[in-house]
Amino acid sequence: MKTRSRSRALRTPGGLSLRLDLRAVVVVGLFLATALAAGVALIGTGDAHIPAADVLRTLAGNGTAYQDFIVNELRLPRVLVGLLVGASLGLGGALFQAVSRNPLGSPDVLGLSQGSTAGALVVIVLMSGSATQVTAGALIGGLVTGLAIYLLAWKQGVHGYRMVLVGIGVSAIVTAVNGYLLTKADLVDAARAVVWMTGSLGGRDWDQVWPLLTLCAVLVPLVLAHARGLRMMEMGDDTAAALGVRVQRVRLVLMVCAVLLTAAATAAAGPVSFVALTAPQLARRLTRSPGPNLVPSLCMGAALLVTADWASQRAFGADQLPVGVVTGVLGGGYLLWLLVTERRAGRI
Repeated sequence: MKTRSRSRALRTPGGLSLRLDLRAVVVVGLFLATALAAGVALIGTGDAHIPAADVLRTLAGNGTAYQDFIVNELRLPRVLVGLLVGASLGLGGALFQAVSRNPLGSPDVLGLSQGSTAGALVVIVLMSGSATQVTAGALIGGLVTGLAIYLLAWKQGVHGYRMVLVGIGVSAIVTAVNGYLLTKADLVDAARAVVWMTGSLGGRDWDQVWPLLTLCAVLVPLVLAHARGLRMMEMGDDTAAALGVRVQRVRLVLMVCAVLLTAAATAAAGPVSFVALTAPQLARRLTRSPGPNLVPSLCMGAALLVTADWASQRAFGADQLPVGVVTGVLGGGYLLWLLVTERRAGRI
């Protein structure tokens, strides 16, 4: 019985060719549409409600002065930070899961988020630092934690399961350090730290947008340039090396990119939990496509976080929850389901 291929090859006049999976293209389009629709709805949400048509008109430069201030100065930066943070976490999670070859290999499990939290807590508790210093501390904490995991997991290369086990151990240690830092904080700093640790997009402005946008503009093309090597590595390191892939170099570059994406996202919005774990798995199941699914994971992460932020403001009446609470509840349920599924399949 013949099956019809879902892939199409595109060729340019210059001789370049690109093979596209039609289902994946459709799914990515749906993710983008969902993210943009949720973003428009989120911009219109608040004490000063603005209809979606007026939001679009204002974004096009045809709104009133009042609408322009509400949309472009107060609410648009929050939505853009949400899209960028979700995209960074989705792509970072896909990279970690592909490199470790484990669906549990995400920044939440490996301790990257906790490392960024530790860096922020050091600045808040010990230095009473400003918001900019907290952001820098979170970024440094994530990088140091990622470097520690890589070095501890190294033994003639980095094996996926070894990296996950080392990451779980590092996560436990860093979580204990975070708890200790909270016990040493005064009441004001402790309250400030707990709010940051929840993960929230509240109060975000253009100062958070531009650094994250610049980092994504550099790292996303770099990741996509190594996508072919990453896909080859899913067949095994020896097979990938035989096909000409410099395995350890590709793995190191992609891990550095994943750590930077995760740390920058955490620095911008706090440790928003489970997006990096959930987005790649949902993207894989919806596209039904083999491989790391980098672009679908990126788009799924953006759609997931902005939709969760909209739900955190509208689904609980007058009570507005931090987005990290919503993603934690949804992601925790998904993690339990994933563990049960993996156990039934005999993989854990």
